[in-house]
This record gives sequence, C-alpha cells and structure tokens, in this order.
Amino acid sequence: MKIKLGLLYGGKSAEHEVSLLTARAVSQAINFDKYEVYPIFITKTGEWRKGNALIGPAKSVEKLQFGEGVSKPNSITSFLPVEGSSNDVALAKRNSSLDVIFPLLHGPNGEDGTVQGLLEVLNLPYVGNGVLASAAGMDKVVMKQLFAQAGLKQVPYVHFIRKEWNNNQAALIQQMEESLTWPLFVKPANLGSSVGISKATNREELLKAVELAFKYDRKIIVEQGIVARELEISVLGNDEPRCSVAGEVLPTKDFYDYEAKYEDGTTNYAIPAIVSDGLLKKMQDAAIRAFKVLDCSGLVRADFFVTEEEEVIINEVNTMPGFTPISMYPKLWMESGLSYSELIEELITLAVERYEEKQQLEHSKDGE
Repeated sequence: MKIKLGLLYGGKSAEHEVSLLTARAVSQAINFDKYEVYPIFITKTGEWRKGNALIGPAKSVEKLQFGEGVSKPNSITSFLPVEGSSNDVALAKRNSSLDVIFPLLHGPNGEDGTVQGLLEVLNLPYVGNGVLASAAGMDKVVMKQLFAQAGLKQVPYVHFIRKEWNNNQAALIQQMEESLTWPLFVKPANLGSSVGISKATNREELLKAVELAFKYDRKIIVEQGIVARELEISVLGNDEPRCSVAGEVLPTKDFYDYEAKYEDGTTNYAIPAIVSDGLLKKMQDAAIRAFKVLDCSGLVRADFFVTEEEEVIINEVNTMPGFTPISMYPKLWMESGLSYSELIEELITLAVERYEEKQQLEHSKDGE
C-alpha cells in the first residue's frame, strides 16, 4: 500500500513564490510508485486548500495553485481525528488521513514553528525541524544568542524593535556607529531568502534600510559587514547528523540579495568549494554544533563567513533552505553522492523515525 504524503506549500509569507517553486520541484522528484501525493496549498491570505491525489508531477506552479489536484477551500478539517468505533476510526483514518507531511514552506507562518506546532498537536509525522528549532532558527536574534552560548564566532550586531526605534532613534544610530563599522547589513529578524535586506554605507542609507526592513518585521538586526568568503554546508539527520561538502557563493553584485538568488542569475557557485581539509573540518564541526544547539532535526543549511586567515564565522542557519534541484542545499548533497530523489526519501524516513521515537514517550505520571 502506498504511503500517503502531503506536500504543504505556499503560505502567508513574502517567500510564498519560493515555496511554490520548491513544491513543483519536489513533486517532480517524488517516487509515485511508492507515494500517494496530496497537494495542500496555503494561499497568501492564509486559506488552506487540500486537493485530491496528484496523478503525476505538477506541470507548472500555476497548476499547484489553482488547477490540478487543488480543491476549493477545505480548511484543516481533513487532518482532524475521526469519531466512531475503534475499527471505524482506523478504517476512516487510513482512507482519509495522511501518513506524513512534507512542509515546503519558507519564512513566517510556515518555517517559524507555527505550522510545526499544528502538526505536533494533530500528532502527524512531518519532515524537517520541530517547533523549537524552527522558531529559534527563524528569529535571527534568538539564533545568534544561542550560537553565542555554544561558543560559535559571529560578526558584531545590534538589534531593536520598532517601538525602540521610534522612541530612541538617535541613540540607536549612535550605538551602531560606535560599536559597528561600515558597511552595515540591515535585516528583518524573522525572514529568509534575503527579503527586506539592504546594505548601508552611510547614515542616509541606514535610515532607508531600516524603513524597508520594518515593512517585513517588527524586529530588526543590523550586522557589521565583513570581507570574507561566503561558504555553506548542508546538514542532514536527527540525533547523528552528517555534513555535505562545502559550497561557495560567488555573487557578482554587492551582496547576495533576493534577485541574485532567484531571478537575475547574477550569482555563481563553486560546488565543491576549494577549501583545505582543515577548513572543511572546522566548518563541518561548527555546522554540527549549530544544529545541536538549536535541537534541529531533518535538514539545515549552515552559512559561514571565512576570512583570509581561515577564521570560521557563522552567519546563520536555515531550517527550511531553498529546496529546488538548483538550490545550494540539494546541490551540496548531490556533490556528496546523494541524488535529489534520494534526499527526499531520506528526509521522509527521518521524519517517520523521529515521530516513532516520540510515540514511545509516556503521557501520564504513572506511565499508564
């Protein structure tokens, strides 16, 4: 009997379109002989739509949004427990419920622990990181504070919320100019795919950058720029994670922004990156430490700055990295000997393993 797999994608996020590209790519790599694949589309307004099983790979992003397999708004009722006798419930669950969910959501309302919390409450296995890792990995400030606890090296930064900026703008600007050096990178604390990020080389640009970032989040982080290589490592696993080879981002623009990642093709990549064995080991060790301090599971892409002296500085981790075949995370695993289809298969296996381990936990103080 085929495994019923739900692909969860779209979402109420500025990264909605990226999620659609990911869902299309995964649908084209899934083994339809083994899996019965159900599309679960979340619109930009947060409306859930669960469709009938796909009969094959999605031909286009538009089909995933409005066409093949996607039904009228269905909310989340199809996930809820079925009432009745034990035999009836088991039969109904087998016929209607999904065996495992593959969240392909990027950004807030999907990658930040909110959907993961829903799936936990519904007691459904799902691919990727849990509630804590997702939430901490999405909030760049919390993430950096945990990295500091783990002794991971980072660039200097300042953070603040909108209320603090409105009330103490002059003091915050003074703090940034005294504790950081230009250029500065201004980012929404809770967003990915380089959305809302700007480079500032003076006070005027800083003010514009903060204004832009506040369009996407109430919390802002301002990081000191650094002259360094941008290197990335893919991590895969649960309690015993392993690392891929390293890859290098070679942007031809000032920095690796949204357009460079997804639209204009101005960024080059070196996969594998040219690094010494010693440097690779340092990055892999740091990636594993970051993975474990956030209590991650399934997958993570760890991003680093590496100076000319080969000092390894962690930038961030992404708990649901870009996941199309041309994205860095899968490409690093392809270079490490794991195909895109095999990677999807392993992630589903890891999800089920984690779920089964959790089912062994006691839920009463007497163990009954």
